[in-house]
Amino acid sequence: MTIDHLTETATMSLRVGAATDVGRVRDHNEDAALAEHSVFLVADGMGGHAAGEVASQMVIEAMREIASRDALTVDDLVAQLDLANTRIIDEAEAKPERRGMGTTATGLAVVNADGADHWAVFNVGDSRVYRFIDGQLTRVTVDHSEVQELTDAGVITEAEARVHPLRNVVTRSLGVTPTLEVDTWVFPPFPGERFVICSDGLTNEVGDDDIAWIVGQQDDPQQTAEELVRAAVEHGGRDNVTVIVVALDAVDEEDSETVPRTTFEPNTGE
Repeated sequence: MTIDHLTETATMSLRVGAATDVGRVRDHNEDAALAEHSVFLVADGMGGHAAGEVASQMVIEAMREIASRDALTVDDLVAQLDLANTRIIDEAEAKPERRGMGTTATGLAVVNADGADHWAVFNVGDSRVYRFIDGQLTRVTVDHSEVQELTDAGVITEAEARVHPLRNVVTRSLGVTPTLEVDTWVFPPFPGERFVICSDGLTNEVGDDDIAWIVGQQDDPQQTAEELVRAAVEHGGRDNVTVIVVALDAVDEEDSETVPRTTFEPNTGE
């Protein structure tokens, strides 16, 4: 999958790959993913069979409604996540069998800030976005989870967090309360960078060092996404695992006039 767009200084090309697996323990997949136009999102549903699947798919459908907008902003992203939150709550109230359902929502979008293309990372829950550049992997998002709070307090290590009995307890998600708090980060694009967007089915099984090694070994985003999912399953596969990989490449200026262009847009956040 290739997406092209024009920044203020150069023509950039986005290559995207996505993969998912139910894992070795669960009998159904409550994860959902979106990789369309300028929006890339992973949602990890909660609430049991049917309900979790419904919640994660509802946030995907809500974000798909704005993915092709010509002038996407961070405010648009937050407003649409808030709309998805309301829809999930309303659905649960209307259908008792779906009460308690919820979902994480974590992703990356191209937005317009001050007239130029920027990345916007957004997060609710414990799915993650990583940035890989110059051989270094950095986690962009901060988990909203019990184990993250324990890790931040120095009570447990990152390694212990991956197997901790509270590792699946999130402190923030869509579908819980009418007021939704979304973390956002905005920064300019840089040719050669790659992003990994994933559910905790990856990070509970595969450490950051191994994720970095796999990303560094592969150029093709689709192969990278598939290899990351495969590693999570081979390391135990105790949960559904979903991965989107986005690679940003520079396109030769002499070829830029023949490259299909899509206008994307940025924003700012804390």
